[in-house]
Amino acid sequence: MSRWAQIDASEAGPPFRSPVMSWNEWDPLEEVIVGRLEGATIPSKHVTVTFNLPPLGAKLYGLAAGWKYPRWMVKLAQKELDEFIGILQGEGVRVRRPEVVDCSRLFRSPNWRSRGFCVACPRDGFLVIGDEIIETPMCWRSRHFEGDAYRPLFKDYFSNGARWTSAPRPQLTDDLYDYAYRVPGPGEPMRYTVNEFEPVFDAADFVRCGRDLFVIRSNVTNRMGIEWLRRHLEEGFRIHEIESRCQQPMHIDSSFMPLAPGKVLVNPDYIDIDRLPPILKGWDILVAPRPDPVEGIMSRISMCSPWTSINVLMLDERKVVVDRSQTTLIRALTDWGFDPIPCPFLNYGPFGGSFHCATLDIRRRGTLQSYF
Repeated sequence: MSRWAQIDASEAGPPFRSPVMSWNEWDPLEEVIVGRLEGATIPSKHVTVTFNLPPLGAKLYGLAAGWKYPRWMVKLAQKELDEFIGILQGEGVRVRRPEVVDCSRLFRSPNWRSRGFCVACPRDGFLVIGDEIIETPMCWRSRHFEGDAYRPLFKDYFSNGARWTSAPRPQLTDDLYDYAYRVPGPGEPMRYTVNEFEPVFDAADFVRCGRDLFVIRSNVTNRMGIEWLRRHLEEGFRIHEIESRCQQPMHIDSSFMPLAPGKVLVNPDYIDIDRLPPILKGWDILVAPRPDPVEGIMSRISMCSPWTSINVLMLDERKVVVDRSQTTLIRALTDWGFDPIPCPFLNYGPFGGSFHCATLDIRRRGTLQSYF
């Protein structure tokens, strides 16, 4: 029997009656939520924002914090987003969208106030495990009410059989943050903008491989957040921590991206292959080529590192949506046996991510399996 043999149906979780069902990053994609750009607002200035952006972006966004993104930036990104949605629909994928919201509105808690950000990256705030949607406790104050834009969708999914869970609502008081934080220099101990005051995590710091999930601890995900998810999933699932060499870690999908059973794409700048969890010994570790240089102002003011080149979206075990500018990666993926679908997406970077970030896969055609 193949090492990727399907688990017995009695162990595979709920029957396929829910509109939500996704266990990994590569089964055939049938339904997906894609983010929106309308109402996008430059996030309020805060330690968790400033030290998670490239230096130029941090400076510019700090000066314009709380203002809506310029129309020309939105227009450029929207054109690429429309092309991406067209590709998904052309491949037979049902595309759902969050509500349009004005993220510039000021909101308050008893301890702090902020404006919003945007709903461009649903991958950050929600984790789908089988038939369950888990709302995550994000540490950016500007994202505290981001989930409201998705409520109509989640109510519909719940009414039709999906499970819907929310992690403990974070207080996000000053006790959580290290306001004396500075990016660690070479040879210095790792530091993070958040401590262990309460559980916080972004879903984008996790990737799913059936019964096994992989995570990085980062400037938005602490050990308490990882432990909360571990206890929530309980027996039958394992969470493995990937050590990141990035000095400003945030989101695993620009460092470690599973593409298919037994194949994972890794960023050699951020991941030490020799220190990967032993469970991956039998997998093909595909070392990503260095990102191709790109031109244009949007690439210089992006919120993301150039390594969002590997922030790809698998439509099945072979088809992969990849940025059109990354010709070296496209050739490598072809050589590895994949079918790349190029799409321009560099102008989406100032809004927080690339293809994997911009989506939340709701349904993939497959069952719960163990791949190790």
